[in-house]
Amino acid sequence: MSAVTDVVASADQPTLADFGSDVWWIVLVKIVGIFGVLVAMTLFAIVFERKVVARMQQRTGPNRVGPRGYLQSLADGLKLAFKEDVMPALADKPVYFLAPVIATIPAFLAFSVIPLGPTVSIFGERTPLQLTDAPIGVLIVLACSAMGVYGIVLAGWASGSTYPLLGGLRSAAQMVSYEIAMGLSIVAVFLYAGSMSTSEIVAAQADGTSLFGGTGNGPGWFAVLLPVSFVIYVIAVVGETNRAPFDLPEAESELVGGFHTEYSSLKFALFFLAEYVNMVTVSALAATLFLGGWRAPWPISVWDGANTGWWPLLWFFGKVVAALFVFIWLRGTLPRLRYDQFMRFGWKVLVPTALVWILVVATMRTVSREAGLDGGVVAVLVGVPLALLVIAGLLIASRRRNRDTRLGARAAAAGALQPTGAEVLPPRGSASAAGGFPVPPLDLVVPPSPRLRTREPVGAGAPAPAREEDVDV
Repeated sequence: MSAVTDVVASADQPTLADFGSDVWWIVLVKIVGIFGVLVAMTLFAIVFERKVVARMQQRTGPNRVGPRGYLQSLADGLKLAFKEDVMPALADKPVYFLAPVIATIPAFLAFSVIPLGPTVSIFGERTPLQLTDAPIGVLIVLACSAMGVYGIVLAGWASGSTYPLLGGLRSAAQMVSYEIAMGLSIVAVFLYAGSMSTSEIVAAQADGTSLFGGTGNGPGWFAVLLPVSFVIYVIAVVGETNRAPFDLPEAESELVGGFHTEYSSLKFALFFLAEYVNMVTVSALAATLFLGGWRAPWPISVWDGANTGWWPLLWFFGKVVAALFVFIWLRGTLPRLRYDQFMRFGWKVLVPTALVWILVVATMRTVSREAGLDGGVVAVLVGVPLALLVIAGLLIASRRRNRDTRLGARAAAAGALQPTGAEVLPPRGSASAAGGFPVPPLDLVVPPSPRLRTREPVGAGAPAPAREEDVDV
């Protein structure tokens, strides 16, 4: 703890006392700078995603607009701005207009507490590379991400259409569920860092943890010390940002385009902007909470000037780009989940695992304090084995749950006519014995449509309707 105290007391490490005393023009420069950085990162992320996915699929990707196609996202934004703005006749016009604004503004506000670097000199004024901070800085990010749900729900409701409403409800249930898992994964970081301030969490990861009473320091990143929290956070933010393979509110095969089906022009662009800004924000939060923040990774950290001046901006955005690559990597490799699988995984796997991990971390901290052991010793001897035990338990449970499917796939690959040894289809009108979905009766008779000239029922069990030319007059 003394090492952390020395880091916090250093000249370049911001503290809570350093915020709230900047002159007005410094605050204005920071606000404009953060806005410009987020817009630039959005333009970069769009081109980056298209280039990386194209490389994964062995194709060229955008290569026409600008050098090597790098201005394609700027051209797409200008195209959206000049497209016709169509509003549905049944839309609730004030809410329809405000919904994309409500979804976009919290995405920008959440970045206000993210530390981008140490204290630097801007035109002779010493100021931290962070707009503001608070003793509960991380909770501000969670509050802003929760506010974004309102924009999505209101967009689906105000469109006056069924499919956007279903997409909005799906998105609300999905984001609330996975935001709970994300919040629980961060609790372990609070316990380890002893603070909810983002700048102090970065300071807590500065010099690592003393291992076995030695003079050297072990890993300081919470991604290494708290691996279960890091894995849960990564999975939860992918679901919370509606990204593939968890982009179920926008499943084209089921709900057309989701909550923004009826939006066009700049209003659609605002939803698009909010999604990518949220990606950048959760990536920056991951770098802050788990990857050491703006501090240089090893072995660059051996250099004395690595964590001073403007160099930390390079390390920070390098970590953010690496996190964005993970988002893109998942989109290019994993298929979309079914909605019930997705929700079951969140409530029955992520949330219980996060709760158990919080108890484990609290136990580790208590043992470390009461027994006078180093935190690194407890993490290596207690935390790592328990993390491996939790992961092994999840793998065994998943393997047992998918045993019938796996055996059926093997039998089908071997040429068996009945892979599972039972009926392929469940009985009509009932759920399958293996836990499948209800199947409607195959002899269902559909009532006649009033728009048709014939008035005979149609369906598998109904006689074929007679055409007018076949009827004798």
